[in-house]
Formats: sequence, C-alpha cells, structure tokens
Amino acid sequence: SMLGRSCSAFGALQAVLGSLLIDTLLSCLPIPPANDTTESLGADGFSHQLIDEVQKRFVDSRGRVDYSSLQADPAALDHYYNLVAAHTPDTDPDLFPSDRHRLAYWINAYNVAVMKAVITHYPITSVSDVKPPPLLSLLSEQSGFFYFQRLIFGGETMNLYDLEHKVIRVRFEDPRIHFAINCASLGCPKLPTEAFHPDRLEQQLQRETVRFLNEERNLRVDDEARSVHLSSILSWYSEDFLGWFRSHHPGVETPTLLDYSRLYISGDRLADVERAQREGYEVVIEPYDWRLNDQAADY
Repeated sequence: SMLGRSCSAFGALQAVLGSLLIDTLLSCLPIPPANDTTESLGADGFSHQLIDEVQKRFVDSRGRVDYSSLQADPAALDHYYNLVAAHTPDTDPDLFPSDRHRLAYWINAYNVAVMKAVITHYPITSVSDVKPPPLLSLLSEQSGFFYFQRLIFGGETMNLYDLEHKVIRVRFEDPRIHFAINCASLGCPKLPTEAFHPDRLEQQLQRETVRFLNEERNLRVDDEARSVHLSSILSWYSEDFLGWFRSHHPGVETPTLLDYSRLYISGDRLADVERAQREGYEVVIEPYDWRLNDQAADY
C-alpha cells in the first residue's frame, strides 16, 4: 500500500540519518592517550624531554617528519601525549610558573597533538584527507582534521582549531607563535629538530621567525612583475602581526605586513623589500600548500 511504502521509506530515511548521526558523533570522539596510566612527572616538574627526543629522531632539516617510522614506534610521542593529557598550565599552574613556561607548553602540546592526529590516520597525503562527518562536508576541506579531531589536554577534550584560536592566540600576544606551531603541511613553518623549551624560548621564537621570513617560498620579491609574494600565514593572521607592530612602533600608524617582515630580514633581501615598498609593488598572497610534510613523499 501507499502508506506501507511511505512508512518503509521513512524508516529507511531514519536509518540513514541515524547512521549519519553516529558517524558524526564517532568522528568527534577524542584521540585517547596510548594507555590509561598517567605519566609521572620528573624531579624537574613538567619536562619536554620526550617530545624533544621525538623531534630529534623523526624530523629532518627540511622540517619533514618520518611519519611511517613514528607510527611504528610511537612510544616517546605517546608518553609525552600522556603528560599533556594529564597536565596543563590551567590544571597545574605551579608546574608552569611563568609566561615562557606556559607558552612553551602550549606550542609543544599543539605540535604533539598534530603528530598524534596524523599517525592516527596515516597513511595520508594531506591533512585534508581526514574528512569531516558526512553531514558537515560543506565545511572547509581541512575541518575534518582541525575541527573534528579532538585531543585531550589536562583531562579536557579540545580540537586543534580551538587550541590555536581560543587558547594560544588569546593568551599570548607574540605573533612569532605562528612560526612555531606546525600544522603538518608543506605551507607551514618548518618543524624544528628540537622541542621548544622555556629557558630558550625567546631565542627559539626569534630563530624560527627569521628562518620562515628568509625562505623564498614565504617572502619573494619579483621585480619583473613588480610584486612581492607572501605566505598565506601572514595574511590569515595579519591582525596579530600588525597589532603587535603598532604596539611596539607607536609612531607608525598604518603598518603593513612588509613592515613587520622587514624586522627579521637583512642584507640584499631587506634592500629588495625596501625597494619594493618604495616603488609600490603589489603584494600577492600565495596559495597554501596543504600536502603532508612527510619524509616519504616524493615532492
């Protein structure tokens, strides 16, 4: 009968919606630590030694990660993630007595969470391969990775998007953090072969900012086309860079991204950028390269 067909069609629709809802909920489940035992703190409190070991062993001078080997031998990564999952500057403020202790923690926590999320899904060729739930596939291609992967920090689950935008950017006004956190993509700043440490944080942030802005892929002057090509990172977070610049250079009312960049370059490169500014070259923002920063890739 017509009624019977309608009911069975409705039943089928319910089943599809039910399965989509289950898929959506499942894709929001947090990535748990490798085991339930809480990692014990060392005599020095919260140590970054484990993530330091991971970066020394699995990251090369190009900032690429040997994800295949890391996935096969994740012990140090997992032990550090256990520490991050148990302790944060919010849950244990005594372990993180200063801003540099807190910022070093959050940068390393972000980087370890990204590596953990990648090896959870590896092999992939881009973070874009981690898909959002079917109902939400109209969101950005990267939302599956940054929004729907949930990780654990001090017992709280959080996605990478909120960790960056609601914790790190809100609490720390130093825009050099954008050259320290790594999103596992070739467009990112290169992941260093060491972790970030409170006692060297200033020097490390300075080093990574200089390294990023001195790479042709991130800042390139094209005299023939009369243009300057900049990384998308400078455009996405322009308010962070320009706001910081204004507060540190009160005489400059309308600074530009090139004004900020000039602080970290020198020699011929600086002369090229200054000439481009004088002559009014067009600023072009380069498309972001979302391919995975994987040592095994042949690109």
